[in-house]
Amino acid sequence: MGRYVAGAAPAMERLVEETVKGIGAEIGTLAVPCLQGVVLGGGYGRGEGGVFADGAEERLSNDLDFFAVTAPDTSTDGIRAIMAALAPVSEAWTAKLGVDVDFVVRTPWRIRHDEARVMIQELVRGYVDVAGRPGAALFQDVARRPPEALPWTEAVRLLVNRGVGLTLARTSGDAVFAERNVNKCVLGAGDAVLVARHAYAWRVEDRASALGWPAYDAAMAWKFRPRAGGTCGWDEARNLWLQAVEEVRDAGRRDGADGRSLYQAARWIVRRRTLGDLRTLGQGAVVRILNRLVRVVETREALPPALRRDWQVFN
Repeated sequence: MGRYVAGAAPAMERLVEETVKGIGAEIGTLAVPCLQGVVLGGGYGRGEGGVFADGAEERLSNDLDFFAVTAPDTSTDGIRAIMAALAPVSEAWTAKLGVDVDFVVRTPWRIRHDEARVMIQELVRGYVDVAGRPGAALFQDVARRPPEALPWTEAVRLLVNRGVGLTLARTSGDAVFAERNVNKCVLGAGDAVLVARHAYAWRVEDRASALGWPAYDAAMAWKFRPRAGGTCGWDEARNLWLQAVEEVRDAGRRDGADGRSLYQAARWIVRRRTLGDLRTLGQGAVVRILNRLVRVVETREALPPALRRDWQVFN
């Protein structure tokens, strides 16, 4: 396992290293006083980045996900200023590398608020310092939770995100996009099952061992070294996703985690400015979205625009 890339790919390791240094140097010249620091997260930050190999030619296959952390008292205008300052950096490096170079801007409060989420727990365990204060200082107030303590809603969130990707893959004319999302769906379904079983692990290889799904093993191999043709068909991924939904639902009922509350009802009304389906009023937003998404996947329909908007609001 490399520092950035899974397996042996020295040229790609050097490319990511040079990219991190170059982006760090550019950020260092920006006059944005409310920006505390930037780290590289995601697959390359954890040493799980993929490489697409076509004969002797190699190229990066995943997006580069950078997290910019603001000063504690940063206003909405300050956040917008950081995003505006980082936008040209993102655009220039995206064009240079041929993969998306994304910046997510978060306040320290928002990171602590979301610390139970898989995304934050994986971030604080696997990142590379890029600019400003090091991650050790940026994340010092974030509790490191054991993987078996991840909340049930994280399993639901994984299913929603990967189910949306699967639905979009079916109607996409982009073969690369479709293959990526089919394989990500298999990984997400397996990860959701492990969260529901309180058996999640931070390393993808450990999750593969715990799960024992041949399709998950194949999707993991594709994640590290994607190739034309993929490893799993759309229908197989769909069936695995639907099986995972049933296990996650059963776990929620068993653990009493899928109940309703006034807070969830108010949250939906405030953010969507509508009651929505009264039969699901009070359920968590991602649960409501999952229930609607299941019907779409079961019937192989296109993703309805209203459901896509709800997903974008609560993702």
